Amino acid sequence: MVSTMAHSAVADDVFHALANPTRRRVLEHLSGGPATVSELAAPFDMQLPSFVQHLSVLERSRLVRSKKRGRVRTYEIAPERFKVAEDWLTARREAWEGRLDRFDQYVKQLKEKESGS
Repeated sequence: MVSTMAHSAVADDVFHALANPTRRRVLEHLSGGPATVSELAAPFDMQLPSFVQHLSVLERSRLVRSKKRGRVRTYEIAPERFKVAEDWLTARREAWEGRLDRFDQYVKQLKEKESGS
């Protein structure tokens, strides 16, 4: 039970981070390779402290990690954590596929009864 709750909390963190379009754009940028804070912030029309808050959310959710060299902080994707979202979505897809398969079977049975009467 604790493991399930912990896994759920991790999924909540990941989906919270992914819910924001700015953070998703940052992740898209980072999918091309590591980038500095200023490189990541450049396309956005917001103050740097506000932008850094988005980076903090991504780092707390462990979707990204950062390294500081001198005064320059560089971010990169941490791909392991995306597995949490993938696993959750896969479980939902499997559940819905099962429901749709049962519904399809039910409709076929109804049609067979209808054509048999």
